[in-house]
Amino acid sequence: MRDIRHRKLAELLVNYSITLKEGESCLINAVDVPLEMVEELVEAVYRAGGYPLVNIDSERLHRALTAGASAKSLQLFADCDRYRMEKVDTFIGIRGPANSRETGDLPGEQNSLYMREYYEEVHSKVRLTRTRWVVLRYPTEIMAFSAGMSTIEFENFYYKVTTEVDYKRMSQAMKPAVDFLEQAKRVRITGPGTDLRFSIEGMPAIPCDGKMNIPDGEIYTCPVIDSVEGSIAYNTPSTYDGFTYSNISLDFSRGKIVEARANNVERINALLDIDSGARYIGEFALGCNPAVSFPMDNTLFDEKIMGSFHFTPGNAYDDCDNGNRSAVHWDLVAIQTPEYGGGEIWIDDVLIRKDGLFVHQAFRDLNPDSLM
Repeated sequence: MRDIRHRKLAELLVNYSITLKEGESCLINAVDVPLEMVEELVEAVYRAGGYPLVNIDSERLHRALTAGASAKSLQLFADCDRYRMEKVDTFIGIRGPANSRETGDLPGEQNSLYMREYYEEVHSKVRLTRTRWVVLRYPTEIMAFSAGMSTIEFENFYYKVTTEVDYKRMSQAMKPAVDFLEQAKRVRITGPGTDLRFSIEGMPAIPCDGKMNIPDGEIYTCPVIDSVEGSIAYNTPSTYDGFTYSNISLDFSRGKIVEARANNVERINALLDIDSGARYIGEFALGCNPAVSFPMDNTLFDEKIMGSFHFTPGNAYDDCDNGNRSAVHWDLVAIQTPEYGGGEIWIDDVLIRKDGLFVHQAFRDLNPDSLM
């Protein structure tokens, strides 16, 4: 039997996130997701008067394709999928995390090859720029384990943070914060192991209110590429290419990461040496989903944690572009609530957030007591 929450989630994705219009097409990319959920998405697209296209995939298959791939094989793969992506108006990417370390034993160059020859060509250059898209995770037992919950407890949490958050209200609350950020020049962030300074002068601020991610809840902008100075210590783990990094800290000079430390120093530096852009920052964002309060090594959740920020080595988005280009876009999260050590964010010498709570008038409606 179908879970009624599947239909509620499908309706949110189709009618709010991608705002599918009659006669438009939607590519549904489902990775390790039950067919019942995919069926609900297909039916929601039809109810909206659209044309669904479905791709079923799995992490195991992704590993097999990546393990033996060459540049030529990935170019063929990319050519076919790029054609399909260019044909659709919208995209829903839903992934049920299986083993997050599925590709962790592959040589680093194979994962880099996949990102360069396939992901950049299909997703960075086409999906992100030419479609209305939303991506999300589907709840699994592995996600429940990562969150330290039973499966049923996690499912209840998942549907609370995805379908019970009032994204229209969040969108309204973000408007004064966006206006403030777009007039701002200088940012300073302090906290345990962190004293970071950079400029956002002239950069747009992008509200994320359920249109591109579910769950959602962040406002992002981008540092002027050569302006970052100082140090940052992240306090959440992050899995990239199948390896889980922890205790990550970065030192900057003239915008560039000049020293990187983690539980595997050699591996993190190899990742940051994939290309010249990986050692520069492509995004700075404030997390503000009131229903997400702890890390679970899942970027789509962790980067939305109320009281967090993420500071992202690698590629900048086209809608907030400092010119940095990289095959890497690594959303590394620091939480500044008291239980994680606290911290402050100052903009143009004005205190904006202290210990995870917004204190400036332009941001106060994004605090939990206003959104919950």
